[in-house]
Amino acid sequence: MHDSIPGFFMPSDDDVARAAETFRMLGDPTRIKVLWALLQGENSVACLAELAEVAPAVVSQHLAKLRLAGLVKGRREGTFIYYSAAEDSDALQLLRQALTGAAEAAQRS
Repeated sequence: MHDSIPGFFMPSDDDVARAAETFRMLGDPTRIKVLWALLQGENSVACLAELAEVAPAVVSQHLAKLRLAGLVKGRREGTFIYYSAAEDSDALQLLRQALTGAAEAAQRS
């Protein structure tokens, strides 16, 4: 027991698993590029593929995973689907902070 640590709290196994899944989603360079682009605004698969410098099929596969994880949402307009970052996502705020911090660290080097 950790009675000697005031206020000690261990998250549940389910919470730990969800956090690990979120980090797994953020652990892929292509998904990071796609999410970063979506943080700038809504985009189509073709545009995201161009920005991430990968094939549209690759972006579609990543978007499917990101949508299941609740990090992106899609909006259909005719035959096109436009994607955007999920609002109020803590994971996306973490990504924004990580990329901003990485850019600042690179400038200091």
